[in-house]
Amino acid sequence: MEDYHKPDQQTLQALKDTANRLRISSIKATTAAGSGHPTSCCSAAEIMSVLFFHTMRYKVQDPRNASNDRFVLSKGHAAPILYSVWAEAGFLQETELLNLRKIDSVLEGHPVPKQAFTDVATGSLGQGLGAACGMAYTGKFFDRASYRVYCLLGDGELSEGSVWEAMAFAGFYKLDNLVAIFDVNRLGQSDPAPLQHHVEIYQKRCEAFGWHAIIVDGHSVEELCKAFGQAKHQPTAIIAKTFKGKGISGVEDKESWHGKPLPKNMAEQVIQEIDDKIQNKKKLSPALPEEDAPVVNIRNIKMPSPPTYKVGEKWATRKAYGVALAKLGHANDRVIALDGDTKNSTFSELFKKEHPSRYIECYIAEQNMVSIAVGCATRDRTVAFASTFATFFTRAFDQIRMAAISESNINLCGSHCGVSIGEDGPSQMGLEDLCMFRAVPNATVFYPSDAVATEKAVEIAANTKGICFIRTSRPENPVIYNNNEDFHIGQAKVVLKSKDDQVTVIGAGVTLHEALAAAELLRKDKIFIRVIDPFTIKPLDKKTILENARATKGRIITVEDHYHEGGIGEAVSAAVVGEPGITVNRLAVSQVPRSGKSAELLKMFGIDKDAIAQAVKSAVSKSRNAE
Repeated sequence: MEDYHKPDQQTLQALKDTANRLRISSIKATTAAGSGHPTSCCSAAEIMSVLFFHTMRYKVQDPRNASNDRFVLSKGHAAPILYSVWAEAGFLQETELLNLRKIDSVLEGHPVPKQAFTDVATGSLGQGLGAACGMAYTGKFFDRASYRVYCLLGDGELSEGSVWEAMAFAGFYKLDNLVAIFDVNRLGQSDPAPLQHHVEIYQKRCEAFGWHAIIVDGHSVEELCKAFGQAKHQPTAIIAKTFKGKGISGVEDKESWHGKPLPKNMAEQVIQEIDDKIQNKKKLSPALPEEDAPVVNIRNIKMPSPPTYKVGEKWATRKAYGVALAKLGHANDRVIALDGDTKNSTFSELFKKEHPSRYIECYIAEQNMVSIAVGCATRDRTVAFASTFATFFTRAFDQIRMAAISESNINLCGSHCGVSIGEDGPSQMGLEDLCMFRAVPNATVFYPSDAVATEKAVEIAANTKGICFIRTSRPENPVIYNNNEDFHIGQAKVVLKSKDDQVTVIGAGVTLHEALAAAELLRKDKIFIRVIDPFTIKPLDKKTILENARATKGRIITVEDHYHEGGIGEAVSAAVVGEPGITVNRLAVSQVPRSGKSAELLKMFGIDKDAIAQAVKSAVSKSRNAE
């Protein structure tokens, strides 16, 4: 970046005038809406003015241009000032601002990607900086382009641990193309923020995380211009001392005004007062970007060759995931892998070994890992696969939920699911993950049962929009599918079938193999079962399940290495509810488990071959007694 040149007085005055116009637009929009956060907007007016009309380089009419500088509004409740910026720049009509928060307007209460100028949804505080880190990492290491990433945070959200996970990440990777701006306006929602205006403490914290930290008067356009003009070989934090409600007489720096629009009469008076300070109506235009971001194509990514497994040989699906991901990395140089210091357990280390420059170690910070993946995937720059133990995604559920609202295309792989992991005990066992990911809108939940299915799931996920979750297991189980087997989302496989089948058993992962073993036991007693592998738990193949259930006198048994709530059993029950003559018996983990050998735990919780065989016999004898 060039050395700082002090702007002339005319430019400085134009930036002040722009800031005041942004204040007026934010007040008008929130008063018209009857809701919103005008005081949070007003504290950031000079920051937004300098950023968008002096510092950032972007094409106004092409907000998602690959070479544009990026901006993330982490304090998403200040959305009206972001909308006001894009109206000031000429991308939005000024009149549209008055439709803020209306059901037929794109200008929602918090930023969402249906707005062309918004890359990630924000509003659940503490997540914007993680996404910005992902964008900056992509810009520096994958795109190797000159665009920079700016993230505006409120001081209230600095209490969120996820912010400091992101600070640590950016400091470690020396993301010198990243600038975080702390809008330290002193007041939170219900109370002052813990540090209030002790900006020097924020500065020390940022420096401890490896950032260059500058304290500025956040209402001085000249100080902001100078701070944004400093280039360092580390990320920059601009700690801006501001006042909440700046410019609103009687409200500025006062408590109890958070999230409250100004009443109409008051708004008119305040707007007039602010308007009187404006010296010139001339509008500023941003500088254009250097167009050096490469053209990227991530469509239709195909494995370079079919799977090479032998039926009957034993493979853990977690290892097959690593093999598949490394293979997919040869198909497209925009496939990237992230992990949270579990790469030797999830087997993402196989990807790292073959594609070291495209692997991101996120360390033990799962919330930030998901946010980094979201940031990396914005503007279709990468195909991101992030992995850890399935159970550790539960701590990142808010990031996953917001990723769905962000319309993000990220792929998450959770290994070590269920009691079958064995001796490590319940803290390491993913037993809630199916429930969690099934609740995420537009998510696809893969649960492959062998190495071939796992490789196909990885390939399909790379080409599927929305959040994809792949659930993998620790035990080694036999390969059951031929390498040329075709797999599709929402299409189950009937893996065992005869005309004499009396019960349909649905399992996935380790429990599918237990169901096949149970079929062997039952055959000795002349009892035959049909076994179904759902492949995807969401969407579920309702048609195949119903067809086979009807062929087996309506009897379904589900068996899963997961708690009862929200897993395969509930997915199947929801699919067949209201269908006459269908009964579902669910075998699942019914209480908090313990350490033990895998086989012992499957037996203890009634999801092994013997428990399945017993449940089948019980279903058959009940039916015979009823007859």
